[in-house]
Amino acid sequence: MRLILLGPPGAGKGTQAKILTEKYAIPQLSTGDMLRAAVAAQTEVGQRAKAVMDAGQLVSDEIVNAIVSDRIDQPDCANGFILDGYPRTVPQAQALTGMLKDKHAELDAVIELKVDETALIKRMENRVAETIAAGGTVRSDDNPEAFRKRLIEYREKTAPLSDYYAGTGELKLVDGMAAMADVTAEIEKLLLPA
Repeated sequence: MRLILLGPPGAGKGTQAKILTEKYAIPQLSTGDMLRAAVAAQTEVGQRAKAVMDAGQLVSDEIVNAIVSDRIDQPDCANGFILDGYPRTVPQAQALTGMLKDKHAELDAVIELKVDETALIKRMENRVAETIAAGGTVRSDDNPEAFRKRLIEYREKTAPLSDYYAGTGELKLVDGMAAMADVTAEIEKLLLPA
């Protein structure tokens, strides 16, 4: 089971990935986690990434693609994986397609959680209010302004992946505004062989 979950911040990708990783015993691969692990393991590509990050620069697609390629070769990915935060751009998606082809593998699905951005912002504002009312600490990125910026960045950089994967026939749409259990049930229905 090789999956990509798409959707803007707050769409519920993390929640659904956690459910799917437990059900199918496959890892959720986060770009940030993969990068940190490659740097910590001092792999060849990890050392290249560290040099770039130490210089205060963004890690290139070439390095990110190499880290993803190395990671999906690990034994825990033998039965599949869920990609989280990768690919972020169409060039990364094209690189992933080539990478999987070289490994004689392919994606089972690209699932996009479709959401109403206005409702997402309201949901986030309610969560912040509830956290404050309960005496909890609000995450620094849990404020309407930061959240709107993240949505704009997603729309500009990552949303074109929807068109790309629709063009390859791999994109499956799920209503991300539905109740969590309903979203899970819909995803599982899409993953069952026809």
